[in-house]
Amino acid sequence: MKYHRFCPRRRTLVVLITAVLQCVLSIDGLAQSPEVTPQSLVFRRQATRRMIFDRSQQIPLSSLQPDKIVGLDLMHPVVGDTTGETWAAIEAGRLKISTDEHNASSQRWVGGFNPFATYELGLHQFDGSGRIGVSFHDTEQNDFLSACIVAKDGRYQAIEWVVVKDGQEVSRQEYAWPDDVRTTGPIRLRVQMLAVGVNLYLDSDGKSQLVGYPDFNEHLELRHKDLISRYEFRLSSDLEANSSAEIDEVLSALTPGCGQADIRAITNQNGEPLLDQGRVWLTMTVRGRALPHPMQGVFSMDPSVFDIRFEGIIVFDMGDGLWRNELASHLFYDESSKQWRGWTTGFSALGTKSSQEEKAILAVWSDRDPRRGFSIMHAKPVGVTGQHEDPHGVYDSEAGKWRLLLSEKAGKYRAGMWESDHWDRGYQRLAGPVEMDSTGTLIQKVGDSRYVFFGSADRKVYIRSYPELKPVGELNMHLPPWNENTGTRIWPNIIPLPDGFPAPYIALMMDRQNYPGMPKSNWTYGAMYLYHAHP
Repeated sequence: MKYHRFCPRRRTLVVLITAVLQCVLSIDGLAQSPEVTPQSLVFRRQATRRMIFDRSQQIPLSSLQPDKIVGLDLMHPVVGDTTGETWAAIEAGRLKISTDEHNASSQRWVGGFNPFATYELGLHQFDGSGRIGVSFHDTEQNDFLSACIVAKDGRYQAIEWVVVKDGQEVSRQEYAWPDDVRTTGPIRLRVQMLAVGVNLYLDSDGKSQLVGYPDFNEHLELRHKDLISRYEFRLSSDLEANSSAEIDEVLSALTPGCGQADIRAITNQNGEPLLDQGRVWLTMTVRGRALPHPMQGVFSMDPSVFDIRFEGIIVFDMGDGLWRNELASHLFYDESSKQWRGWTTGFSALGTKSSQEEKAILAVWSDRDPRRGFSIMHAKPVGVTGQHEDPHGVYDSEAGKWRLLLSEKAGKYRAGMWESDHWDRGYQRLAGPVEMDSTGTLIQKVGDSRYVFFGSADRKVYIRSYPELKPVGELNMHLPPWNENTGTRIWPNIIPLPDGFPAPYIALMMDRQNYPGMPKSNWTYGAMYLYHAHP
């Protein structure tokens, strides 16, 4: 009886003691558990996407929308030189431009000019013969550039590109109409301005096809701030007798281009990714053609899903009157100064014809938040000699130093570590360069420790110690963003996340698939790839 009476109480005591011991052992086990290392992670592919002038991602600058016009000659007046008499009317929500029995040419103002924007003409139909297109005019000098569709007897024949300087034609190029693009009916002419050159596309039936890719910086330096403010964007027509063109719309916008690459998280000064408004913020190269045609884009993403959003374009001002399209940047928000700062690669030097410049690593800064719209950041060389790339930096509070990791031009590009007492100058070598080809150099924490990561041409993503650059291992990836036929020099872009997200680590990488039809050599890759990783 006594046993049965006390047995439940004794069992309760045993259970309680066992639970306490298990809890203590569990806590001790956590204390003794090994730190998470990058080698212990498997990055598994979740999604992929490439933006190709996505309409939903356009950031509008100006437009002529016929179905929204009240007072055509007020909203979009005739400007510049005209010949003959051109008739213009809004019919069925479209702008119809026509002539009678005489030839005529005219231009209508659409908006301002930005040499980093994309311009589009939505042509619905062309009857007769002549030209219809877009043009960019200096309102103080007789200089302009134009891109037009050439039509003959109602059928599209060619794309024509013309550059005029001081009233004299200095360049005229005609590109044959592609065999697989419709020659009548709705067609879209896309003019992707690239600061020193242009890409000309035709968009029809859901496909954007490259037709031409002239440069113009030999004749006109359109990166000058003063010129940008003087130029304007026009709709141009040059019609033969009894001809007409019906236009759906004309617009200019900032766009994500034909490919996205060089993906890097915007951080604080310690290198921790900036998670603001529930989104990670990223710099990516917006692709146009070769170098120096790309430009620096800003994107954002909710790291719990894959809703990448194009947010804006950044250009850089070195105090010489030019807005420059640098790229491969790392930006950070400096809490102490309340400034946006960082480093970029001075690729725009390759497009300067008036003087010989060399590519260099630049320090950049801005009081204004540069993450949205069109932004200008100040820039200056950090003083590291050599044509290096891919800067990524952190402030190491334990060392009391700024650490800057570069893909150094040392024969091939190889990772090297530099340090300084100042974020924008005074860097001295600390370690490296490593022996293998390196790209997309990154300093990032996994667990409680910083590591160095970089892609390579030898089909690996390497892991090195921080800051010594000693070998640690290689990144383990499920379905990496390459195959046996493609390049592998990708950017790792690993991003740790706080508790509550589907994965404690993500990576947003790119491939190296160039846009079809581009002349070699070109850098028009790629698509974006999302990876999740768990310890």
